[in-house]
Amino acid sequence: MLFPEEKKVYVFELDDVVFPKKDYLLQVYYLFANFIEFTETVPPQADLVHFMKNHLDHQGEYLLFEHAQQTFGFDQKYKENFERLHVNAILPLRLNLFEHIKTLFSQLKAADKHICILTKGNPLEQLNKVKFVDWGEYGDTIKVYFKDELVFREIEPLEFLATEFAVGEAEIQFVD
Repeated sequence: MLFPEEKKVYVFELDDVVFPKKDYLLQVYYLFANFIEFTETVPPQADLVHFMKNHLDHQGEYLLFEHAQQTFGFDQKYKENFERLHVNAILPLRLNLFEHIKTLFSQLKAADKHICILTKGNPLEQLNKVKFVDWGEYGDTIKVYFKDELVFREIEPLEFLATEFAVGEAEIQFVD
């Protein structure tokens, strides 16, 4: 994979760039379905997971809980549990980097480039994802930044990263 060699810092988004976001969501849905089956005894976990996976594949995340709740008739009160799982789920499986990202990280590391993550979305949910990514040999060298947190603090992310890595803004390459 080719990369602009004149750049010094390579900034990656997390979801669907470094790993498939779907891998995270399906594990959250699995945990939620187990919780519902354990709490209510119905629907069977496998049926709810299948429904949620199908919804995700064909309609996306939007209104997934509401459609599942209407279809299976469980109480609306479980929405809080569903949302909480997105933020602090303890996943049964690690999240694996895309193979081409592993290759690119290796090439960047060999070329003595800085690699970091600048991810958008709920910082707590994104941090939870970061904890479960199998970073392999890169785990100790990749810094993670949260775009929403920087923006909330009225910090321009590109300027912040340039200062953080002591480079000019033109020396930063975004990979998304």
